Amino acid sequence: MIGMSDQAVQALYMEIEQWLRAKVMAGREGDPLPSEAELATQFGVSRMTSRQAMQNLAAEGLVRRKRGSGTYIAPRPMHRHAGPLMNFTSDMHRRGLTASSQLMSAELREATAPELDALRQEPKSRVVAIHRLRLADGTPMAIETTSLTPDCASVLAEDLETGSLHDALRSLGRQPTTALSWISARTASSAEANLLNLPPKSPVLVERRIISDQNEKPLEFTTTIYHPERYVIDAVFTLAPAPGADEPK
Repeated sequence: MIGMSDQAVQALYMEIEQWLRAKVMAGREGDPLPSEAELATQFGVSRMTSRQAMQNLAAEGLVRRKRGSGTYIAPRPMHRHAGPLMNFTSDMHRRGLTASSQLMSAELREATAPELDALRQEPKSRVVAIHRLRLADGTPMAIETTSLTPDCASVLAEDLETGSLHDALRSLGRQPTTALSWISARTASSAEANLLNLPPKSPVLVERRIISDQNEKPLEFTTTIYHPERYVIDAVFTLAPAPGADEPK
């Protein structure tokens, strides 16, 4: 590598990076990848050059590095389009995965101030509160806290671990129809990181959603905390025309 120009070095690590990308795309989650030393030998470069190629993939979340063990193909995130309203069970089913839940609590209790506001309930009203860990083929995907209007209390008798909450709501004549959602990011709490099998203080994606029924009445207020490497929410935006663009000239 002595005497090589910066452009030549860059071309070499880009070649390694492209080779690694192809390896990742053809492989499966958890498959091991060559070490930096093995890449350096294979491509005839320094370890610094092979390290740069691997770091680029790690920064994109395509590979996961484990100290003292090696580098492995990272889980591929699931993409959900922001437009269609689809529950977790249906979403996993269309991907060929089995959806399930670990039920942590389900009760009828007094509503908090945010729940009263979101569900348009009177002060001191109660809500149906359901707290679940959502899984796909047994892998933790998200932590979901759902609050429902009190007339939905009978869903507490339903199967909330393997069944669909929205199917239970439909059986009550409440059809989840439209949703208002807002998304943010924050650091996971210790309990959240433990449930999602994340390192301490990892970032998480948080979606808060108010769902209304077929009569435009608030039905559900849900906060979902997603594993950052397993879920991606896609949104399509249309640029507004520039001011005066449609005005006759």
